[in-house]
Amino acid sequence: MFGYGLIWAFFGVFLIYPLIRLFYDTFTTDQGTFTLMNFYGFFSDSYYLKCLVNSLLLGVATVITTSILGIAIAFLLMRYDFPGRSLFSYLTIIPMIMPPLVGVMGFVFIMGRAGTVNVILMDYLGLIKPINFMYGIQGVLLVETLHLFPLMTLSIVDALGKISPSLDEAAESVGSRGLRKFWDITFPLTTPGYVSGALLVFIWTFADFATPLVVGVSDLLASQAYLNIVQFVDRRLFKMGIVISAIMVILAILFLIIAKQYVAIKDYSSLAYSKIERKKMSPWRQAGAVIFLAVVLIFAFIPYLGIALDSFGRGWALTPFPVKYTLQYFERVSIETPKFILNSLLYSGISVAICIAFGVPVAWIMARTKLPGRDLLDSLTTLILALPGTGIGIAYLRAFRDPMPFMSTALIGVWIVIPIVLGVRRLPYTVRGTFASLQIVHRSFEEAAESVGATKMKTFKDVTLPLIWKGVLVGSLYSFILALQEASATLLLVVPGHEMMTVGIFNFYLGGSVNEAAALGLILIILGAVCLFVINRVAGTKMGGVFG
Repeated sequence: MFGYGLIWAFFGVFLIYPLIRLFYDTFTTDQGTFTLMNFYGFFSDSYYLKCLVNSLLLGVATVITTSILGIAIAFLLMRYDFPGRSLFSYLTIIPMIMPPLVGVMGFVFIMGRAGTVNVILMDYLGLIKPINFMYGIQGVLLVETLHLFPLMTLSIVDALGKISPSLDEAAESVGSRGLRKFWDITFPLTTPGYVSGALLVFIWTFADFATPLVVGVSDLLASQAYLNIVQFVDRRLFKMGIVISAIMVILAILFLIIAKQYVAIKDYSSLAYSKIERKKMSPWRQAGAVIFLAVVLIFAFIPYLGIALDSFGRGWALTPFPVKYTLQYFERVSIETPKFILNSLLYSGISVAICIAFGVPVAWIMARTKLPGRDLLDSLTTLILALPGTGIGIAYLRAFRDPMPFMSTALIGVWIVIPIVLGVRRLPYTVRGTFASLQIVHRSFEEAAESVGATKMKTFKDVTLPLIWKGVLVGSLYSFILALQEASATLLLVVPGHEMMTVGIFNFYLGGSVNEAAALGLILIILGAVCLFVINRVAGTKMGGVFG
């Protein structure tokens, strides 16, 4: 029970308490008296209401665009056989490894006002002035869509894998075919997977402030929360930044509750994973599928080209491509200022250790025990997925601004706060990976060990862990990738001298050192690609094995 109490202490100190402190500051004055005037100030300000509407519209628009791409791609890869399917299966996952902050930079290098596309249009096709592809809400939507559609694809793939082909055959036997069969039979059965994917896409877009700021968009809630918090002049604006972050957390929790209630309306317990035989396509349809996937991936890989060119290029101004190429920017970020890379690896590694230390026991409690509070633990790990990084970052700023017991310095002034918040933010991925592995390990193995005198701890170490280690590793690697990419919370909690790569990229770019920002971005992409490769190898399948 000591271990169980330690888990609850961790959740209490580093998740529940910061959220309580955030709401306390939102509903009180500086003197500590209860008030609703902070909310009144928000809802009576037309600009903040505009930011709220823009954020909701951007989130919904991103869900729509990622749904169109994700559903189409998942359906093609799961249900049909065509040339290059295995390669496309792997390539469609890769855009996930590029953080939106890096992706928006890559798009600006290629499609910005002075980017490759506009230079070609003006110099060779006679266009008078550049086309604004990127600077505005359309640029944010483009970046978020091409970064997050793999998340929607994977959610739909998981759901499609549970739909028995016999249901399709039954629908076809009564004349339901094509789009009608998809909308009447297939898509409704993917509801649990689709809703979870849509919620993650919405929250991710809703909470991202770095990407909009790079393309000059500040009239969004997350952007306003960040800008109000980091300015140190106006106390009223600072308070409004706290209020905005609390509203974002409230909306995220509300959306999570609505999503769970919507899924609970119908019973999906009869769905189970089944072997799916892929259908052959006619030559024309094969060509159409290949062209569609190729076009999507060409757009998705545009930022990779932009980042690669700018990280090596010199003299790239009003020319389609760099005039010269050099390694000096990599030398600067890896030799002269290696702290960004070293800090990212160290803090992400520590955060993964936290994820394993608390995530594996949480998964075991959820899968193997009936301890009181088990369901609440499950709900809290799900809640973490829905919490905006901006909200949790500001919550930490408020909760840990004073020294904790046995500490002479406030936690937000010590570098350890960064791996702690990363560990909390990425804990659910380790929990889910471990829990999924425990579900397929029969309890009889553990019962046999305990019947000959093995303690629960020894049983777990000698029997259970060797059977679930792949799930633990895959979940931990996903946690590591996403910890490396974290921008919202780390930009808010940055400790001078202990910046991670995402902070370095953001500061370099806004400071005009775009080549150094691109070099750091390319290193971040390579680290993510290595982790993704290991995940595929450890999972015991060929590349793209998630699609069968």
